[in-house]
Amino acid sequence: MASRVNTSFTLIPNQKYRRSNRRSSYFSNTFDPDSQPLSTLGNFKALPLEIFQIILKYLSVKDISMLSMVSKTVSQHVINYISTSSGSKRLLLQDFHDLELPDREDTTMLEHYRSLGLLFKRCTLLLPTKERLKYIHKILADVSCFKFNGCAAPLQCVGLLCYGIFLQTLTAGWDELECHRVYNFLCELTHLSRKMQTVVCSKPGSARKLELRIRLFCRNVLLDHWTHRSDSAFWLTRILKPWPMVNQARLLYIIFGPVSPQDGQVVWQKMIEGPTDESCLKSLADAIKLLYDTSTKEWTADDVISLVDELSVVPREWLLENNARLLILSGNNICFTFMASKAVNGRTIELARLIVFLALVCEKELYSMDWAVKMMQKVCKVFSTPVERNNFLQSVANAFACAIMEMLQSVMSGDGDDDDRSFMNLFHLVQAQASFHKEDLMVPA
Repeated sequence: MASRVNTSFTLIPNQKYRRSNRRSSYFSNTFDPDSQPLSTLGNFKALPLEIFQIILKYLSVKDISMLSMVSKTVSQHVINYISTSSGSKRLLLQDFHDLELPDREDTTMLEHYRSLGLLFKRCTLLLPTKERLKYIHKILADVSCFKFNGCAAPLQCVGLLCYGIFLQTLTAGWDELECHRVYNFLCELTHLSRKMQTVVCSKPGSARKLELRIRLFCRNVLLDHWTHRSDSAFWLTRILKPWPMVNQARLLYIIFGPVSPQDGQVVWQKMIEGPTDESCLKSLADAIKLLYDTSTKEWTADDVISLVDELSVVPREWLLENNARLLILSGNNICFTFMASKAVNGRTIELARLIVFLALVCEKELYSMDWAVKMMQKVCKVFSTPVERNNFLQSVANAFACAIMEMLQSVMSGDGDDDDRSFMNLFHLVQAQASFHKEDLMVPA
């Protein structure tokens, strides 16, 4: 310097590193002791690198994670240890098929990869996101069960679950721009977009194995581990938004729709062939609520209602009972908004039939019939004139009569188990009509 500063001390503001200016050479595969101040190793400075790595073998992953935060030099030593064959073998556990899984979230393996995610989060802290992801992928590349098609028995494997926990821990607290980069990186790595295009453009069920792989990857890696709903909504939005609405509905069904208990593959005819139960629809309803309830600029109420409407014809038009059950499970706001949309658009006959099947589901599931009546009365207020309201109420009465006649014909023409099922449906519908009208008379409009 040209002159000496004549003060006892000088206050210098802490410099903030810009992520874009971080040097990727910080994590070289070999450590050069001459390029790092050995004093930052503290009491470890007198130890050869080999002894330091032996010490790491006796520390837990959480302890190594804490140690890596001591200094840049120690962190570099930890990274070098991870890159060694012994370190990799110890840290990248791969007994993904040998676990009893009554409660997968509590398994030791998942907790190990949660801790490992934290270790990598801390070790790669100073790298730009892109370099960070490249380094982590290089370390994890040999774990076959982390790959999209890497496991031969994916339904008996917790590999993707562990990978998901690892990524969730790694990216927790990252801003949306960084998480966008993570999703793009994963898509490029797995060719996920191309695989999705194959299933949404093919006949449903024609690529069953690929549908299953997409479901497992999206659920286990991207969606199911988040504590906050806003995080789950972010990743689901990344999956759905690049596609047209019809394809969004198809993907939603692939990821959250009913599956066969035998082979885990998507059951496309479930909503068409007969009435289903809550277990088949709950995941779909939860996904719809996630998009509707989470404050995000990317989804409007109209978007979500259009998605529900499109979903109800995947792969063909659903039974109205199943459609009604999905709306009930999706919650009051979505149910009302969906029905109000039909009222505004003049689809009165469809709306009246939907009211009938909402009442039928309430009767079957022992839900309060008062809810169905109040929902109908709330929808009535959407109509602008008394004439329109009266016509709608008349349509509801006619829809009950038509539905009963249709089920009666089904009973008279059926046989065996189908006959018994049709008769019970008719019984429930008659009971539903009686209960509905009883509540309608008792509840003031």
